[in-house]
This record gives sequence, structure tokens and C-alpha cells, in this order.
Amino acid sequence: MTETKITASRTIDASADTIFRALSNPEHHAELDGSGMVQSDDKSDRITAVGQVFTMNMTWDKMGGDYKTDNHVVGFDENKLLAWKTAPQGEQPQGWEWVWELEPQGPDATEVSVTYDWSAVTDKETLKKVSFPAVDQEALEASLGNLASAVSQA
Repeated sequence: MTETKITASRTIDASADTIFRALSNPEHHAELDGSGMVQSDDKSDRITAVGQVFTMNMTWDKMGGDYKTDNHVVGFDENKLLAWKTAPQGEQPQGWEWVWELEPQGPDATEVSVTYDWSAVTDKETLKKVSFPAVDQEALEASLGNLASAVSQA
């Protein structure tokens, strides 16, 4: 595979503000995750700025079962953009990131895109161990579906 990122997009019937509130609260990430890896938030605060780090409880057989990740916020533009680079807890990010982009389509509809980008991963051991993409297109689309369900109940 020569691609180094995948993106899924859909229009969600909710305001950008409502969607951003859900995305910027790590407590909601397990319910939004379409991959089944995110188990719960590890008592993180709402994301409000670049430079924050939030920790998630994860599970994945390739990582030996249960583990934690530190997610370093690298993009923040309220109601428009939220991005973070993920690393095993206590380590620095190794090059993959998640980018959520919101584009209002009126007061009650928002085009939401999620991109999983591993183009900056250069460590050969990491590339061998993880075998990117660790999360596929269907999981990204499932995350958007979960997000749409979550905000329709908000």
C-alpha cells in the first residue's frame, strides 16, 4: 500500500458547535470510536488548546491487549479543527495523527471529515509492528456514524 492516510466524510445533522463539543471531550471518544480500540478516557479534561495531552485506555491484540495512549493535541480551531498525534503512554508520538475537520452547511448541518494520517511514521520497527493502516476506512466511517448518533441525541 502506497497511501499514507485515509479520510472519511459525511454531513451530520447538527451544528458545528454541537459536534465540536462531543469531539473535544475525551469522555465521548470510546462511544465515537468505530475501531473498537478506544475503551475509555483516563480522566482527561476537555480539549481546549494545542499542546494539551489527553490519555485514553485502549485495547488491541497487536499491542498485547490493554494499554494507554497519550494524545498530543497539534491542531485546535474551535468548531472547525481538532487534531492529535498518538503515542504509547509516556512516549513521544511516532508520526501518526488524527484530524477532525468541520465545515458548517447551515445552522443544523455540518460536513465532518476524519483523517487518519501515518505519513510521518519513519521508524522501520514501528512500521513493521503496526502495519498501517491500523484502522481502516470502514472504521472511520463507523466513527462518523457513531458521532452522528451521539449528537442527534444531544
